[in-house]
Amino acid sequence: MFEDEEENIPAISQALNISLERQEYLRKERLGKISVRMTQILLLVLGLVLWEIMADAKIIDPFITSQPSRIVKTIVQLYKEGVLFYHIGITCLETIVGFTLGTLLGTFLAVILWWSKFISKVAEPYLVILNSLPKIALGPVFLVWIGAGPASIIVMTLAISLIVTILEVLNGFWGIDQEKIKLVQTFGGNKFQVLTKVVLPASFPTIINALKINVGLSWVGVIVGEFLVSKAGLGYLIIYGGQVFKLDLVMTSVIILGVAAAIMYQGVVYLERLLVKNNDLNY
Repeated sequence: MFEDEEENIPAISQALNISLERQEYLRKERLGKISVRMTQILLLVLGLVLWEIMADAKIIDPFITSQPSRIVKTIVQLYKEGVLFYHIGITCLETIVGFTLGTLLGTFLAVILWWSKFISKVAEPYLVILNSLPKIALGPVFLVWIGAGPASIIVMTLAISLIVTILEVLNGFWGIDQEKIKLVQTFGGNKFQVLTKVVLPASFPTIINALKINVGLSWVGVIVGEFLVSKAGLGYLIIYGGQVFKLDLVMTSVIILGVAAAIMYQGVVYLERLLVKNNDLNY
């Protein structure tokens, strides 16, 4: 019995060493993430402080560039007037709707193009042309067709993000290892099974990347739409502030847009981590 225990000692020691090395690796990873985050925060704070100091010293014109203290005062003023969250809510709602529709519809159309090579070849030149077309130029056309309102803003968002989503996801589908597809087909799998068991799971990183790209494109589409037709929202505040030379209002709206876009992007990153975790548990 003692001999067996002595034989297990090297294995136990090796396991302990591996465990300690793993803990040390995880500790370094945590420290690295903390260092990156702290550096990001420090750069942001430093930038804001320099902005404030340069505006106070008249190195830059605070009327044109505004400054952090004036932006804070503008936010407080909008809050007191009861319109701050109204305008933010309008823009965020339009962005989320356009983002969701663009992602779902783009992925669905990419599946159709992958399913039928004939349709894919027919649609290819049109997709290239539509992707190259400056969609902002279509804004007045959407305004005439659909009318002034949230619907035209959402359509504008779709026009900007949809084609990019289709091309991104479709390229991911075509990039799947053909040996895996042939293996499923060898065991009698039909095309639907190939899609659900191989193509879609393997294209998960591509779809997530499309989501990340769509975050920025959706905000661009909504703001452009609000420039043209909206009577509410952050895009409306930017246009209004520029027209009446309230550049503090313009800069405040831009800062709020940046914060909202960053939060939305982090939401996509969190969704990615959640799905990856669930996928690992399933395996």
